Amino acid sequence: MQFNLKKILKALLFSSSQALSIKDIQAVLTKYHKQMEKDAAADAAEEGAVATAPALDPVDAAINPEPDEAGEPVAASEPQGVLSDLMAQVPTLLTASQIREAMDELAQEFIDSGDVVRLLAGPAGFRLATAAEYAPWVRLLRDAPRPLRLSQAALETVSIIAYRQPVTRAEMESVRGVSVDSAINTLLEHELIAVTGRADLPGRPIQYGTTEKFLELCGLRSADELPASDVISSAQLNEWIRQATQPDTQARLLDDSDMGLSDEQESFVGEPPPADPLVEAAETEMTDDETPQEAVEEETQAE
Repeated sequence: MQFNLKKILKALLFSSSQALSIKDIQAVLTKYHKQMEKDAAADAAEEGAVATAPALDPVDAAINPEPDEAGEPVAASEPQGVLSDLMAQVPTLLTASQIREAMDELAQEFIDSGDVVRLLAGPAGFRLATAAEYAPWVRLLRDAPRPLRLSQAALETVSIIAYRQPVTRAEMESVRGVSVDSAINTLLEHELIAVTGRADLPGRPIQYGTTEKFLELCGLRSADELPASDVISSAQLNEWIRQATQPDTQARLLDDSDMGLSDEQESFVGEPPPADPLVEAAETEMTDDETPQEAVEEETQAE
């Protein structure tokens, strides 16, 4: 049988109910070559045993072949050269890029032919799934309920988590501007997000991240395959979250409003109060060489 990678991959996918990883496929090739080498060694040993046996009449051996233990005639074994040809056709190792290219071609063939199955790539590997248009028939067979749709709030929250993970509740609320308690509970219930740890911040807030189920639902191998936004850059989003969660605490000069002064009081701060007219008149009557005490004594003597 001629080696055809896509057909072999299709056979492996249909025979497995679990996701098939690249390492699994490479392990199958390794086992294949080990089995073929074992069979070739067994055939070589059998041929050596036949060569050392006493010679038989060719005509008699053809008419009356030697029976086996069950009493049935033994058929001629497959030549060793055939096994060598099969082993030569199958590569000893397939690279990850070769397997991915073959899987991508296979997935496109399913779509172009309108097949009822689709090839999905997830974090655990490749697997076959029913096409979305045939999902209602499968649900009827399994008596399964209709899938629940996520609300707009849940979609926005899981988007923030997917792009910003690990992320805290306060950071999510700083982006959305509203509480995310209900959305987080819904996402945790559907196992689309999970607790990943605690942030190194005051209070040690809980951090959240997406799960493998989320990646499978989106058809992604990893979070790195998420499409980049052409509207908001990552740097802008970082700055918004920083400003919302860690306000600038640099020291600054206190102004009048920080001191609780009214508008009328603010005009006197830093300025001398207006002079009293009576005081100004008394000061002008005093000479430069008189002190206030001398002026009082002179006024007493005059009386």
